[in-house]
Amino acid sequence: MLPTHLALVGLAPQLAPGDVATVAAAIQKQVTRDFGPIWTVEATVDAFPTLADVPLGYWPIMIVDTFDEGGQHRDRNNQPYALVAFGSSWSLVASHEALEMLADPSGDRTVPGESPDPTQGRVEFLVEVCDPCQGDGSAYTVNGVLVSDFYTPSYFDPVASSGVRYAFSGSITEPRQVLEGGYLTWREPVSQHWFQKHVEGGQSQIKDLGQIEPGMNSLRTTIDTRTKGVERFGKLAQDRPSMQKAQKRYQSGRAGSQAEAQRFEALLRERHKLGRSK
Repeated sequence: MLPTHLALVGLAPQLAPGDVATVAAAIQKQVTRDFGPIWTVEATVDAFPTLADVPLGYWPIMIVDTFDEGGQHRDRNNQPYALVAFGSSWSLVASHEALEMLADPSGDRTVPGESPDPTQGRVEFLVEVCDPCQGDGSAYTVNGVLVSDFYTPSYFDPVASSGVRYAFSGSITEPRQVLEGGYLTWREPVSQHWFQKHVEGGQSQIKDLGQIEPGMNSLRTTIDTRTKGVERFGKLAQDRPSMQKAQKRYQSGRAGSQAEAQRFEALLRERHKLGRSK
């Protein structure tokens, strides 16, 4: 299997190169350890200081100040790229975009199943592996960096079964469940309308998005323009439990890294001195 190559590029002036590299390393570990084995994908995630440094064949995820439409898009050669707004929790959104890009680069993949609306029958769900659990309540940390939860292929099983994992974190406990702050999108074949199930404030609501005409953008991009998406989770308040937990784990990891760095530096000084004395 040929690996996919993702490039994380920090274009916001507030971003330090080290911050981009730290998040890229966390998403790389998430993809290799967590996401890849479940979704059968292989990918590299590397940090680059500028777009000019990105090698050919990489799909860029750009961290920017502002944009008209974030999320995943296609370039003039029909290759995917993503925009992420800089904020206190931009790593969560970058992880979300990276995983959804790997699961469905085209942004058009659908899976059949029974509609969450009891008045409908069999429908086609848009594959967006992070959207139903996109809120920070089910996010987790890798290397102390906040990353997105994601559902597994079992998410579209016809019925719930004991012992089956529906989301990586275990936050989703049955097929087609939507968590707080998330949503699920599908097409009803008779009316040709697209629908979404949202959960906000503990309340579930199904919205009719109407028909969506094919165009230059993918289904995911087109639907994202009509949806209150993951961008709002990119600027979380520091006092939220998810942010406090991530900060505590990051600081703990940094303390260990700094101690290890000091030991390596001492080792290099010692060996360098011994080398010169011979």
